[in-house]
Amino acid sequence: MSAAGTAGLLAGSLLFLFNFSSTASAAEPAALASDNWIGAQACAECHQQEYQAWRGSHHDLAMQPVSDAAMLGNFDNSSFTYNGITSRFFQRNGGYWAETDGPDGKLAEYQVEYLFGVYPLQQYLVNMSGGRLHALSIAWDSRPSEQGGQRWFHLYPEENIDAADPLHWTGPYQNWNLQCAECHSTNLQKNFDPASKTYATTWSEVNVACEACHGPGAAHRSLALAGKLSSDNSGFPVALGERGGWAFPEDQAIAQRTTPLPNSQQVESCGRCHARRAPLGPYHYGKDLLDTHRPALLEDPLYYPDGQILDEVYVYGSFTQSAMHQAGVVCSNCHEPHSNQLRAPGNGVCAQCHKPARYDTESHHHHPADSAGAECVNCHMPSTNYMVVDPRRDHSMRIPRPDLSVMLGTPNACNQCHTDENPEWALSALRDQGVNFSDTGSHPARSFTWARQGDGRAVPGLQEIALDGEQAPIVRASAITALGNFTNREAYETALQLLENDDPMLRWGAVRALQFMPAQQRFGILGRHLQDPSTTVRMELARTLADIPLAQVEPTSAKSLQAVFDEYVANLGSHADMPGNQLQMAQFFVARQKLPQAEKAYRAALQMNSQLLAAYLNLADLYRAQGREDEARQLLLEAEQALPEQGNTLHALGLLETRAGNTEIALQYLARAAAMEENGVRHRYVYAIALQDAGQADAAIRQLQSLLRIAPQNPDILIALVTYCQSTGRRVEAKRYAEQLKKLLPDDRGVEQLYQSL
Repeated sequence: MSAAGTAGLLAGSLLFLFNFSSTASAAEPAALASDNWIGAQACAECHQQEYQAWRGSHHDLAMQPVSDAAMLGNFDNSSFTYNGITSRFFQRNGGYWAETDGPDGKLAEYQVEYLFGVYPLQQYLVNMSGGRLHALSIAWDSRPSEQGGQRWFHLYPEENIDAADPLHWTGPYQNWNLQCAECHSTNLQKNFDPASKTYATTWSEVNVACEACHGPGAAHRSLALAGKLSSDNSGFPVALGERGGWAFPEDQAIAQRTTPLPNSQQVESCGRCHARRAPLGPYHYGKDLLDTHRPALLEDPLYYPDGQILDEVYVYGSFTQSAMHQAGVVCSNCHEPHSNQLRAPGNGVCAQCHKPARYDTESHHHHPADSAGAECVNCHMPSTNYMVVDPRRDHSMRIPRPDLSVMLGTPNACNQCHTDENPEWALSALRDQGVNFSDTGSHPARSFTWARQGDGRAVPGLQEIALDGEQAPIVRASAITALGNFTNREAYETALQLLENDDPMLRWGAVRALQFMPAQQRFGILGRHLQDPSTTVRMELARTLADIPLAQVEPTSAKSLQAVFDEYVANLGSHADMPGNQLQMAQFFVARQKLPQAEKAYRAALQMNSQLLAAYLNLADLYRAQGREDEARQLLLEAEQALPEQGNTLHALGLLETRAGNTEIALQYLARAAAMEENGVRHRYVYAIALQDAGQADAAIRQLQSLLRIAPQNPDILIALVTYCQSTGRRVEAKRYAEQLKKLLPDDRGVEQLYQSL
């Protein structure tokens, strides 16, 4: 889901009580005729209180046809200039129009068909060719003027987005059908035709109405009219009433559920839209989220190493890390689901379960009463602005950790308020209040940081996290996935255990962690899991086992494997308008040795997004593998022109020229790639190897020594240092590095032999 996809769903309240259903635009796609979907008006017959709470909510106003009452932006011949282009907003013949740069970069007039979101910003959708609706990147700031609102602004103010950029409003990532529609309308059917590359998108209701969350309501209504509703048969495919009862145990300041949480359907249902995720085929009400979508794990660049939000991740991934989620808290404990309002003002939401006498005191929050620092959310749920003006709170509800900021550079809530101070000040202030952290050196964030750097010191910590049943599944799945990047015994043993876990997120992570194994061993372990009940797990199995020849496995297993492959292709194909899906399809076809299909999919991805770097790099690698070196070089040069100064492109060009024997130009490319590398060490390591191969052994050793200071337990760096020092007669240094390597890999026979040779 793009930045254009959540404008009206997550922030404050601004009520507009009007019936927009009678003002449908002539451009509105035809509503689906279905006996199963009955509409909000039918629900209101029995559920008037819930209906009235929903009216005017952000779900109600998630998407609206144009009307004078709903329009917030200034279309009174106003203008806004961005990147040297002045756009104009005006009214004509009762309609609202924008004159702005089109797909060719030239000014053109577009009529606004729909309004998207309401507060703190409103976006505007216009019709494009092929049944597409696109969201203008110039949006209206609907906040009060005293807060800086009531103005036009661009969603990418720090960038120069022109018509050639995929983020331009006419590009693929501002396409409503592709990016936004599923979460802003009810019973949305995208109906993309890959052959004609057109849409015939339909919906039951234009906004997020009752059935968007509860599922089709016809069966429920029939049971109600017949007086046959029961606790065992509501007629709905999904049950969302999981708020439960809560009570304070004797002498305890934190409430607990009076009965266990029966299931996770509510959080999973909300996660359909309030998550950073990828769709997996059609949506099915009542299924686990991982059966219909693949949520993002806690990985770079979406999250900081400690799990705090970095990019826009839409709540689910944060909340499922939290102690609240582990304790059985669900969304409706804090949010009234129909109005989208908080259950109580101020600290009252937290006070439902945290006794104010213990927690809403200066001795706890260390700030004057009624100050910003006394508000629970400002310390435990700090906000980050996305879409320029939309503050989203981090729902992992963690304790501020300036000690981790000092050690790892992660943010902390203290300094997000005290912006004129540094983390050392914040840490000292907490210590003065008697707050000391005993796990600074062993905090999971340290292992995740090392993992991102390719540092072997991460391994023991990642294994411990992955096997720790007290940790949230999303944290454990992120740990086992990261552990798999080290291709070691710990990853293998840990993955074997988690493959048998009841939680599909852990099984998914375990499959990902085993992709480093040789093909036949990999299939020997994973082949018996092809009937896994979770769609996400099966899709990961298809990707991980894509290189297994069907002819080399016994017939029953081959049939199961083919079924998983077919499901994978079908699910990706159902969203063939997504550049990322075309990229995944191409990678799958490469593994299956279906190279013409792979090339076609790579080309389709680049046609949709001319700046999709991974498609350039992978297609160039495909050409190289086929002996088409000139085409690979030309494609990489096109990538360099489309996305200048990208380390991965320069690295790929360096490798290509190395294979071609053009050593001098290869070293230039590799040196530039190495100089640009900030996370990880691969480009700098390869540059060191290239220096050695070019006869510059001393320069190679210096490069490796600088890398070792960054990643002191990276075995590849140590092996190279041992080898190069030994070959240049620096035997004492070679032995010292070999001793470090032996400590790092005590059971490795090759390392032992290398050490003995010295």
